[in-house]
Amino acid sequence: MWRLFFLLWFAGVFVGCDHPVVSFAPNEVFSLTLAKSRSVVTDAAKADAAAVTEELFGTPDVPRVPPSAAAVISLDRLVRAAGPVSSEKDGTHLGLYREHCVTCHGVSGGGAGPASLYQKPHPRNFRHGVFKWKSTERSAKPTRDDLRSIVQHGAPGSAMPSFAAVEPDDIDALVDYVMYLSLRGEFERRSMAAAIDDLGYGESENGEEEQVAADLRLAASGETDGAEVVAEVLDRVVGDWIAAPEQVVAVTDPDSLGGESLAESIARGNEIFHGKIANCVGCHGPGGNGEAVLVDFDDWGKEYSTRLGLTPSDRDDMRPFRKAGALPPRPAEPRNLTQGVYRGGGDGATLYRRIREGIAGTPMPGIELVAEEDGRGLTSDQVWDLVRYLQSLDPDGPST
Repeated sequence: MWRLFFLLWFAGVFVGCDHPVVSFAPNEVFSLTLAKSRSVVTDAAKADAAAVTEELFGTPDVPRVPPSAAAVISLDRLVRAAGPVSSEKDGTHLGLYREHCVTCHGVSGGGAGPASLYQKPHPRNFRHGVFKWKSTERSAKPTRDDLRSIVQHGAPGSAMPSFAAVEPDDIDALVDYVMYLSLRGEFERRSMAAAIDDLGYGESENGEEEQVAADLRLAASGETDGAEVVAEVLDRVVGDWIAAPEQVVAVTDPDSLGGESLAESIARGNEIFHGKIANCVGCHGPGGNGEAVLVDFDDWGKEYSTRLGLTPSDRDDMRPFRKAGALPPRPAEPRNLTQGVYRGGGDGATLYRRIREGIAGTPMPGIELVAEEDGRGLTSDQVWDLVRYLQSLDPDGPST
């Protein structure tokens, strides 16, 4: 198996990274998901969504940025990160995404690169627009600083390495490219769904796909209903990224504790961890050992399995999606907190936010923050008690 892994890695790095890529492949997995969930034929919606997405966002070798997205994505940095791997005479690196990321995340950012199947967890699928490790509210996009931190430091406990040795300007360019892949991928998904749900793409009574009227066809510009829907989808997706810096979760300053006061805070955190309100023990196990049995999946895998009434472990159920390019859904595994390994960071502020908001795309829930103890949520002081308890589980862990 490991030999195959390295063969795939070698093929991705030394064969595919410097080859021209004419276009992004349509999102076959989401098209099939829509077909199953809506009981319609999705071929026309898939094709038109892909065409409009290419018109607005360009191709892997020649990317574009819609005017509204220029507020969050630099075209200059995007062009540097796109295309085949090369270097200019002044040493400027080009094709950064294919040099550093495509082997795991794939050309489209769908998380199904040639090395992805053997990674646990799978690489992030950027096209959903959902990111785990961030400082913002659960449903919000990450900030540039959030993405830069993950690229620079990696995600301990996963195959995502640190790129700290990469030049800062190159890291910034990679951040732009990740945002680009996420924005264009989510736009394509939402446009495909809107074509079916809002514009009448789908299936006629005789089981054949209906011919969509010209004014209802998805369009990148114009004054038709289809163009209006596309503009609304684009405004929503871009607007979510623009809003991210305003959705950073505020962190209250913790009291500086030591000695007996710190021990008492940790003891209170222990009670909260095992108590009914937070109920961390229900997933993370006694003492945070991660041994609780959890039969659940992350949102990326649920979308084409349990949410369609399909069984993730059933090969027959998953076969059509696997043929479309989907990775096999894997059960979510709660973190073993006694190891002190936190993929998104283990400092006090990060843990505080994680307790508050949970982890987007996963079964990890957030907690209601309350002004006074009421049996429903946690006060800010109680959240800090829980943070100190979590940090106490690792003797070498960071302090608040």
